[in-house]
Amino acid sequence: MTTADGWTAAVRNRLSPGRLLPLGAAAERAWITERAVREALDRAASAVPGAVPGRMRIGPAEESGPEAGAVLITAPLGAVAGRALPDLAGELRTALLAAAEDGLGLVVAGVDLRVTELLDTPPEPGAGATPAPGPTSPATDDPVALAALGVPGVAAVTDTLGPPVRRRPEEVRVELAVTAGSRPLDVARAVRTAVAAAVPEEGVAVAVVVSDLR
Repeated sequence: MTTADGWTAAVRNRLSPGRLLPLGAAAERAWITERAVREALDRAASAVPGAVPGRMRIGPAEESGPEAGAVLITAPLGAVAGRALPDLAGELRTALLAAAEDGLGLVVAGVDLRVTELLDTPPEPGAGATPAPGPTSPATDDPVALAALGVPGVAAVTDTLGPPVRRRPEEVRVELAVTAGSRPLDVARAVRTAVAAAVPEEGVAVAVVVSDLR
């Protein structure tokens, strides 16, 4: 793959947020993009010695009820020689669960690890790749957006999926980025409280979409 191809692929991934995954229980009315989850889980998996993670898939668990909002993590894995596979798989599963549940706030029904390749040595890190351009933050004076921006852990409002604030008669939805190191579920809960106080109409539900971590 050329540098240009790598840049194009990185941009395509940046522009493809994937499906929306529930943070916490479905009643939380909080979601996070699959792309943001995958990036966080990739970092956790890459920190496990001997693990070479492939492209993970994170989606709704079929056996999960609608109230639970649980997800299933499917992770292809390259394993470097020198570690017993059961030990490597156990450490990787623990790391992914901690990143998904403790770090993000997802409800995880299971982690499906699939060893797809056995490697004698770790692959060489990519050299010369141009980093993907970061997402921009739209300017706004919307009171809902301003209320969200005042919550600790909110890095910016975003327009990955549409306008930063979407209004319907029964719901207000705000899209935002969360500061790296903050737990998205906790930030989303705080944003819902702040936005509810800023919405003059009574009985309007507040939903939060976390588009990325910065």
